Amino acid sequence: MTTADDAPADGAPPVTAGPEAAMRWGLREWLMLVVVCGAFSLDALDNIMVGIATPQIKDEFGMSTSAAQWVVSAYVLGFGGFLLLGGRMSDLLGKRRVFLAGLTVLAVGSLAGGLANSGLMVIIGRLVMGIGAALTAPSALSIVISNFPEGPQRNRALGIYTACGAVGYSTGVVIGGALTEASWRWTFVLSVPVAVAALIGALMLVPKDPARDHSKRHYDAGGAITVTAAMLLLVYGIVQAPSEGWFSGTTLGIFAVAALLLAAFVVIESRAPQPLLRLGLLRNKSLVGASLIAAAILGTYMSYQFVGSLYLQSYRGWSPLEMAFAFLPIGLMILTFAPRAGKWLGRTGLRWPVFGGMFAYTVAFLLFLRVGEGSSYWLVILPSMVLIGIGFPFAFTAANVQATSGVDESEQGLAAGILQTGYQVGAAVVLAIVTVRMGGEDTPSRAEALTGYHQGTWVIILIAAVSALSVPLAAAATRLRTDRTPPAGHGTTAADGRAAESADQSVG
Repeated sequence: MTTADDAPADGAPPVTAGPEAAMRWGLREWLMLVVVCGAFSLDALDNIMVGIATPQIKDEFGMSTSAAQWVVSAYVLGFGGFLLLGGRMSDLLGKRRVFLAGLTVLAVGSLAGGLANSGLMVIIGRLVMGIGAALTAPSALSIVISNFPEGPQRNRALGIYTACGAVGYSTGVVIGGALTEASWRWTFVLSVPVAVAALIGALMLVPKDPARDHSKRHYDAGGAITVTAAMLLLVYGIVQAPSEGWFSGTTLGIFAVAALLLAAFVVIESRAPQPLLRLGLLRNKSLVGASLIAAAILGTYMSYQFVGSLYLQSYRGWSPLEMAFAFLPIGLMILTFAPRAGKWLGRTGLRWPVFGGMFAYTVAFLLFLRVGEGSSYWLVILPSMVLIGIGFPFAFTAANVQATSGVDESEQGLAAGILQTGYQVGAAVVLAIVTVRMGGEDTPSRAEALTGYHQGTWVIILIAAVSALSVPLAAAATRLRTDRTPPAGHGTTAADGRAAESADQSVG
């Protein structure tokens, strides 16, 4: 049932509630969704495409291996470090404004990287692209949430949104491989016209932000500085840990400073009259649980892609384009199932799609353990990719729906930023752990390399299995405390109370 809280925001045209109404979107709603989803897909593409081209960039500019890794890591650093700030900016300044700004920054960074005449300029371009993605990702999700009412319509819209983002991650390998065959610069330049097209489409189709009175608005500069610095250091420490060592003085020092900055952020937010992050939002178990699951979803997927790419290219000698087409079935399966995932959520709730998705992940990674010297792609690798392509859209869509259900309109951007931080930090953490487990030799023997692939895959299996088991455990814990839960509104804000109403369907 749709309530007044479900009405579209920012002057969007009203949409009739009910399951059947989800099938009657107008042309404007469809085109707006295409624009927003296209930008989200571009964020995913940029995350993947340039990684395929990194060896060519390294050779052209004579970069060391440690310097070349920053072609990939700089994007992760900018993306993960600025997500919370980008999410809150969309709440305070307007989601449309921040979305447009993010696309502009993304286009500028892409152009700078494509025209770079040194390795340093490539890395700077990637950092700027990551910052642009940190602005577009939470604002894009917030635009979808605000313009499609909670229930079947939003579930369907988020299913399509999931398909675009996930296909971006999958087809990025294919597109990156094809473009790299011509020139690594095309992996940067391609993003420029796409970002510009999305910018023009957003100007025409995304409803304008409502007028805001900023005269009495207190901007939490201290909170913005401390949390952004803390996230930058945290992500930096994670991506450096495999080469520096997890327990080296440098790594521990970085994490210590990040922890101190986070502590300072909490103190600032507890005293700020208008905090950047209302700390009560972190008591929203649905949001926190969804963010943890998000970390597992993308962390295990990106790590699997990393291990699989090394196996096919370094161990089996496949070309980048051959390897790219090997991963294509994941994207095709996601494209098939993601638009349907939203309908399933209305029938099953949120828990079981997450459980089913992570269970499919676990089985897929177990199947990948069979890879060996001359394993058949069709019999050994393809089945795991099909299962990943089926499991991803259900778990991903459910996490997006859960994280934003019951959150007040004024905090939707921040909630989206927290969720996206879970995805990005999870990807960085899991990949760092998998890399360490695989071993640090630059030129291992074939036997050592194969053992490393198996050991890295076991880490991925463990994380996926624990995530799947957390769903029934959370359900059991919810049943045990149902009778002892105080009424919503007792010691909480109205927004927290609405979030608590949906907690019985959450995964954690």
